[in-house]
Amino acid sequence: MMESTLDLLLSISSIATLGQYAWSMRAHFQSSSMSQGAMIISAVVVGTAVFFLALLWIERQPVAAKIVGLAIELASSALFWWAISVSRKARLRFAFDPDNPDSLVTEGPYFHVRHPFYTSYIIFWIGWGIATWSVWAVVPVAGIVTIYVIAALDEERKFSRTRLADAYNAYRTRTGLFWPRLARSRQDMQPASDESGRV
Repeated sequence: MMESTLDLLLSISSIATLGQYAWSMRAHFQSSSMSQGAMIISAVVVGTAVFFLALLWIERQPVAAKIVGLAIELASSALFWWAISVSRKARLRFAFDPDNPDSLVTEGPYFHVRHPFYTSYIIFWIGWGIATWSVWAVVPVAGIVTIYVIAALDEERKFSRTRLADAYNAYRTRTGLFWPRLARSRQDMQPASDESGRV
């Protein structure tokens, strides 16, 4: 009974998390159209979700793996909504959008990592992968992480072509890509304003 309840909770949590990602594409991110890269990510996400749901319900997993996986998923959602709350006015774009960025956010989770949305997605997929307790989950998680790394590096290259290049360079030296830098100087602990006045 407990296993079925956990399977149901994990399924609801995972589908709800994917639902919030879909919501953000329409209500939060400001791209004029969906890039081919974003379409590929969406297809991979849907395929992996179906695969993980099948693993979850067909195979048996340790209860501890399901509880840990669920806790990690909830942590990823907390980071996602934190990033949403501080970037509402920033006019962020979808992954692989051809346009260059025109704002730089450095507060909230952005104070610790440069790509908190991608970090939240990666944490979510790792959590769901752990919950499936299958070696086969490693392949799609590794593939999704690779796509997010490519998308993040693409966005960083685009910053170098904008008026925000110098501010972004300084930001990069003190902030981790997906995980916070462990060693930071006292000066680095102060958020810096960009040219647009946004921090």
